[in-house]
Amino acid sequence: MAITVRHFVSPLLSLSSKALRWKTTTATALKNCKASAAGKEKSRSKSKPKALVLEKRRTRSGVEVDLGLLRRYRDTNIPHLPVLLCEVLRAFQPLALRSFVDCTLGAASHSSAVIEEHEEMEIYVGMDVDPVAHQLALPRIQNVVSSRLPKLKAYTQLANFKDIKCILDAIAIEDDHLVISSGVEGIFIDLGVSSMQVDCSERGFSVLNNGPLDMRMGPQASLSAADILNSWPEDEIGRILRDYGEESNWIHLQKQIVGARANHPFHCTKQLVKLIQKSTSFTQGRQGWIKTATRVFQALRIAVNNELENLEDALYSCFDCLAPGGRLAVISFHSLEDRIVKQTFLNLVNCGGRQNPDQHEANYHHLKENISEVEVSEDGEMWFKDRVHGKYGTILTKRPITPSLKEETFNPRCRSAKLRVLQKPSTPR
Repeated sequence: MAITVRHFVSPLLSLSSKALRWKTTTATALKNCKASAAGKEKSRSKSKPKALVLEKRRTRSGVEVDLGLLRRYRDTNIPHLPVLLCEVLRAFQPLALRSFVDCTLGAASHSSAVIEEHEEMEIYVGMDVDPVAHQLALPRIQNVVSSRLPKLKAYTQLANFKDIKCILDAIAIEDDHLVISSGVEGIFIDLGVSSMQVDCSERGFSVLNNGPLDMRMGPQASLSAADILNSWPEDEIGRILRDYGEESNWIHLQKQIVGARANHPFHCTKQLVKLIQKSTSFTQGRQGWIKTATRVFQALRIAVNNELENLEDALYSCFDCLAPGGRLAVISFHSLEDRIVKQTFLNLVNCGGRQNPDQHEANYHHLKENISEVEVSEDGEMWFKDRVHGKYGTILTKRPITPSLKEETFNPRCRSAKLRVLQKPSTPR
C-alpha cells in the first residue's frame, strides 16, 4: 500500500507543481508587459523637447515684441537690455500717468521709455541703491526730460526702494507738489542683478570672472560676502545656502567652507568657485558646478543686501504710495523674489496692508475665501488673461507674465524674468 500511495500522490504533486509554475510564469509575463509599457511611456515623455515641457508651466507674453524698441532703449555704453519692456509699457498704457516712480533706476531704460510714452507726465522720481547705476542713469534721464521742461519735473535719489514713502514725502514738502501728496499713478520695480553689475568683476557678483568677495549693492552696507564666509557660524552659512540659494547640497558645502577658511580666509571669488568645483560631482560637468556656484552666489548676495526683507517692506510702502487707480508693476528673476511678490500682492488686495506677524500665517490660508478670480472683459487689455479681485485692489496677473520666445532668443538673460502687476481701486475703500 505504501508503494501505491506513493504512485498515486506523485502525479497530483506533479500537476500541482506544473499549475504553480504556469501561474507564476503568467504573472511574471504580465508584470513584464506592464513594466515595458510604463517604460515606453516614460521614454516617450523623456523624449519630448524640454522647451515643450517648460512651456506648460509658464504664461508667455502675448504682447508683440518690438526689437527696434529694445535696441533703441538699450545702453550703448554697457551690454544691458531692458527686460519685458513692451509688457511694462502696456501695463501703464491705459493710465493718465501724471506721476511715475522707478524704484530700481538701473540704466534708466524702462524709465526713458515710460517718460516718452506719457506726455502727460508731470512728476518723475528715479531711485537706486547702487551709486554706479545712479551715475550712469543721470545723463539719460536729463536727456529725456530736457525737452519736456518745465512741465515735467524729474528727481533722482540714491536710496533703497524701501524708503519710497520718505522720499516722496520730502519731495511733496519741498516743492509743494499736490500730484505727489495725493499718490502716484505708476510705480515700477525691476529686481535682481543687472548685466552691468554682473559683468563688473570688481563688484564680486560674477561666477566666471575673478574679483573681491564684496557683493554690496550700496556703499552704506557694512557687511560683505567675505565677512559672511569668514566669520559667520557654520549653521548660519548652511541656513542661507538652503533658504536663499535653495541649494540641495548645502550641508556638504557649509562644512567645506568652514574647513577651508580655517587655513585660508576667503578674499576673492576665485577661491569660492574652486571650492565649489571640488565639492561638485564630476559627472555633472561644467554646467553642474556653474549652477551650484550661481545658487551660492545668489544666497550670499541676498544675505549681504538683506534683499528679501527689503523687498517685502518696499511692496507695502509702494502700495501705500499709489493713488486710487494706480498700478504697481514688479519684475522678479528667481523663485524667492516671485514668491514674496505673489504672497504680498494677495495680502494687499485682501487686507490692504501689513498684518500682524501672529495673524499673517493664519489669514493667508483664507485669502481665497475673500478674493475672486474673474475672466477679463473686453477692456482693451486682453493680454491680462485672468485677474484676481480683492476688497482693496486687483491683481492683473493671476499668473506672472514671462518673456516671449522672440525676446528670449534676442536676449537670453531675460529667460527667468516674471512680471506681476497690481492695481488699486479707482475709489478708496
